[in-house]
Amino acid sequence: MLVAGLAAVAAAVAPGCGKPAEETVSPVHVTPTDTTHPVGGPAPEALRVRVLRQYPHDKDAFTQGLIWHDGVMYESTGQYGKSSLRKVRLEDGKVLARRELDPDFFGEGLARVDDQLVQLTWRSGLALVSDLATLERRTTLRYRGEGWGLCFDGTALVMSDGSSILEFRDPKSMEVLREVSVMKEGLPVPRLNELECVDSDIYANVWRSDEILRIDSKTGRVTASIDASDLLTRLESLRADVLNGIAYKADSKTFLVTGKLWPQLFEVELVPR
Repeated sequence: MLVAGLAAVAAAVAPGCGKPAEETVSPVHVTPTDTTHPVGGPAPEALRVRVLRQYPHDKDAFTQGLIWHDGVMYESTGQYGKSSLRKVRLEDGKVLARRELDPDFFGEGLARVDDQLVQLTWRSGLALVSDLATLERRTTLRYRGEGWGLCFDGTALVMSDGSSILEFRDPKSMEVLREVSVMKEGLPVPRLNELECVDSDIYANVWRSDEILRIDSKTGRVTASIDASDLLTRLESLRADVLNGIAYKADSKTFLVTGKLWPQLFEVELVPR
């Protein structure tokens, strides 16, 4: 992945802010922490992604959230004036249904709760609840803080806000039920972004890096560090933005991974690094 322009981007983006619509951040390869000399606490398992298949992906989609359900992919895209909720056919990337968000909304994380889709907005403090089949808006729920990533663990919505904290929220009211601090070898991990709940684990990508974390949902401890670098070719990475988008396919026990403005989506398995 490219590192050119990182210094300029870092200077332009204030610490703790989200993903500005006005700029495109080149994907940056951040080597996962060396697990041979842990700072404190158990060292996470070192894994990497192995590509099994790749599929076309809308290169204009600023991917923020990804879900796989019943043979169909659902996707949340961001940027003011361009945000959408989509139903997508995996094999050819065809958008089967699409609903545009209000221009004032910056779409973010996405989760399925029964027959509903819950889509976060970055700084509007609103979760948009839509019908799974039609994508029509049903209601909105209010929350405090920034909305980044979202997943549903079967009981609670798990939400990130770009910090090292994950909030577990009531899916009917967005009330915070509990919080966990995500720790990797005894240190907090900031910039947690897109989330995917798988059994008792939460997978989270670290914004502006090629690292995906596997997190124990009860303790917040990082149990695996996954290297997802070099998925795009050098030419593709020139236009693409950062890694963002994780969906789990329970039938094959594989993951779908893509990013903002990526022309490809990858089906991968996790293997030792």
